Amino acid sequence: MAQVGELNFQQFIDDRRTSQPGGDEGRDPHDYSYASDRATRAAFETMKPVELAVAASVRMFKNIGKAELLGQAVKVGPRQFPRVHQLAVRSAETLGIATPTLYIVNSPLMNAATYGTNDDAFVMVNSSIVDHLSDEELLCVIGHECGHIHNNHVVYLTTIHYLTNMAGYFLRWIALPAMLALRAWSRRAEITCDRAGLLCTKDVECATRVLTKLALGSHKLYDQLDIEVFLEQHQESQESVGRYTEVLASHPWLPKRVLALREFAESELYKRHAGLDDPGRSMTEVDDRVHDLVKVVG
Repeated sequence: MAQVGELNFQQFIDDRRTSQPGGDEGRDPHDYSYASDRATRAAFETMKPVELAVAASVRMFKNIGKAELLGQAVKVGPRQFPRVHQLAVRSAETLGIATPTLYIVNSPLMNAATYGTNDDAFVMVNSSIVDHLSDEELLCVIGHECGHIHNNHVVYLTTIHYLTNMAGYFLRWIALPAMLALRAWSRRAEITCDRAGLLCTKDVECATRVLTKLALGSHKLYDQLDIEVFLEQHQESQESVGRYTEVLASHPWLPKRVLALREFAESELYKRHAGLDDPGRSMTEVDDRVHDLVKVVG
C-alpha cells in the first residue's frame, strides 16, 4: 500500500534551508508553497498506485470528463460576469500565471474547485460562494484556486475527483492506496493555496474571514462570529481520539487552516509582498510551525 506518512519532512526542510535563494532576483516564485506539499508531490513520482490513478484520470478527463463537468456550468468572461472575471485576472497577475477560465455552477454548497490537466485547467465556482462573499473575499477564493494551477496540483485534484465521485464501489477499494496518499497530499496542498489566496488579497482579516464563512454558511450569523472562540475548537478537537478521522479528509479542519494562515502572515515573504516594514520569520521557520499545527498523527 502506498504510504505518505511524514515523508522525512525534516530532511526536506533542511535541504530547503540550504538551498533557499537569498535575494529577490533569485527567488523561486513558489517559495510561498508549504514545504510538505512539495515533498509529497516529489514522493508521488515513486508511488506506482498514484501514477496509475493519475494516468487513468487524465485519460478520462480528456475523453469525457470535461464535457460532463461543464455541461451544467456558465462560463465567465469579459462579457459574461465581467466583475468576477476581473477577480480572476487580478489573481493570475499576482501569481504570474495565465488567467484561468472560470465557470459558475448552480450549487447551494459553498465551494470552488479546479480540474483538468496542468495544460488545460479551469476553475468552477459554486453560485452560493458568489452570493455569500464580498468581492475581496471572492478574490481570496479565486486566488486559492489559482494557487492550485500555479503549483501544478491540477492532475492530482482531478484524480481525487474521479476516484471519489466516478469510480464504482469495487474500483474504489482497488484504488484505496492511491486515494489515501492523494488525500494526505491534498490536506497539505490546501495550506499552500490558502497562502496563495492571502497573497492575492494582502488582507489577513479578509482571508481568515473567508475560511470561517465556509464553516458557518449563514448570512444572519456572520457578523456575530467570534474567530477566537471558533479557534478554541481546534484545541478541543486535539483532545479527542476523533481527531484521527481527519486522516481520511481531503482538507484540513478549518480551525487548523486559519491558524496555519496566521503563521504564514508572520513570514518575511508575506510581509514583503504586502509592503509591511516589520521583519518576519523565514519560510523554513513558518513551515516548521505549520507542520506541528496541521499534522494529524503524533
